[in-house]
Amino acid sequence: MRIGAILPAGDRPDRPANWATVRDFALSADQGGLDSVWVFDHLLHESASGRTGQLEGWTTLSAVAAVTERVQVGTLVMCSPFRNPVLLAKMAATADEVSGGRLILGLGAGWHAPEFAAMGLSMEQRVDRFAEALPIVTGLLRGERITFAGKHHDVRAAELLPTPTRCIPVLVAALRPRMLRLTARYADAWNIAWYGAPDDHLRRTMAALREALDAEGRDPATLTITVGVHVHDPDSGEAPDPADTVLGGSLDELARALEDYAALGVDHLIVLPQPHTERTLARLIAARQLTE
Repeated sequence: MRIGAILPAGDRPDRPANWATVRDFALSADQGGLDSVWVFDHLLHESASGRTGQLEGWTTLSAVAAVTERVQVGTLVMCSPFRNPVLLAKMAATADEVSGGRLILGLGAGWHAPEFAAMGLSMEQRVDRFAEALPIVTGLLRGERITFAGKHHDVRAAELLPTPTRCIPVLVAALRPRMLRLTARYADAWNIAWYGAPDDHLRRTMAALREALDAEGRDPATLTITVGVHVHDPDSGEAPDPADTVLGGSLDELARALEDYAALGVDHLIVLPQPHTERTLARLIAARQLTE
């Protein structure tokens, strides 16, 4: 099972987001033997405690792709309504070129209403918009010339030039039946998040995905399964977010939890560290080494 980590590109209580922290974290993950690093795609996040922000996802990811050598670089996930699908595919092809063929393009329909309002976008029909955008993006990334006339998108003889040098994998984050069917129809990978230890909810959702794959006549072995988890460092002096279910405990317990995910059939585990520091990252790397 591959293991990756979310990059610390968001604000923390003790410091605003900054490139140096992201760069150093990415290099530590790359040199420490993790398989991937990932960025979120948010303009802002609004909660009861106020507003926080983060560095822009594509710019950050491209910079990380340029300074790392081995890890895959992924988006978890790009909010498709924020960008024209042809431009989104063009950006992905360029970032993949910068990375030397290490990009995983994660896509989703979006969920955080304050961001949509700030951008002057409607939350209504966002899944309809996504359902139109997904075949445009995937077709372009596979070297096709796309003409598409829909309710939300009108594309005429679009193609990516230069042509992408490989078939860039597309990941879709999905939970509900319609999004699972779109995943089964178009995606190379699927993501569900956020969890602590594997639970019955995760098992039920994975079963629902298998039903969607069956309905599309697709071999489950052709879809990569990724799961997002919270990993907390119990020795950090910081309590875990009470709203989250986390993996904590000793290093041995964390290693066993990683093995449990592998046994469940997860191909790629994507970790959001708590706290989001290199210390928590080092603990994840050490636990991974115990499983090898």
